[in-house]
Amino acid sequence: QVQLVESGGGLVQAGGSLRLSCAASGSALDDYVMGWFRQTPKKEREFVAAIGRGGGSTFYSDAVKGRFTISRDNARNRGYLQMNSLKPEDTARYYCAADQRLQLPSTARQDYDDWGQGTQVTVSS
Repeated sequence: QVQLVESGGGLVQAGGSLRLSCAASGSALDDYVMGWFRQTPKKEREFVAAIGRGGGSTFYSDAVKGRFTISRDNARNRGYLQMNSLKPEDTARYYCAADQRLQLPSTARQDYDDWGQGTQVTVSS
């Protein structure tokens, strides 16, 4: 099991950028597929992006494709989500997730065993 801590959230104007980080401890991150999800009080937790163990495979939701970039630095045990051209509808709490059993990135939240506490992103119009 790996422990995950997100950081980098905050308040930003529409059109701005933020970079979220996910720091992992307790296990080597290169054994895990990683994903980012987001949730608002009115919606279920939804998939944002996922990345394979080596970083070569990435997947994005249609809502963020072309604006967000997921990446990872296994040597530093960290994952990242670069968010550009932010929109008010991107406002949510963002969660980092990881799973050791997955062989390929998954868009399904039930496939991930390990979760961080989340970091709030608020985009003002």
